[in-house]
Amino acid sequence: MKTAQDIIIKPIITENSMMAQQFKKYTFKVAKNTNKIEIAKAVEELFGVKVAKVNTVSVKGRFKRMGRSEGYKPDWKKAIVTLTEDSKTIEFFEGMM
Repeated sequence: MKTAQDIIIKPIITENSMMAQQFKKYTFKVAKNTNKIEIAKAVEELFGVKVAKVNTVSVKGRFKRMGRSEGYKPDWKKAIVTLTEDSKTIEFFEGMM
């Protein structure tokens, strides 16, 4: 059984994700083998909010080179979580805008 901490790995803090917060959309890096229902339940459990919908994106790892050695960063999954209108904001992101 996966816990909510296993599903939600870390928040993604970029310029675009910060601007999406005014529309109650929050972006997280999540475990690759989770589905939208598990992500919604984990966000509701961790932050005490109501989730309206979840969009997921599978991100391909970038090509990296260090001197002569080269390879790819690992693939990962991104979830964009939209909260309901009557739901409160997530306090974790409050001071970042």
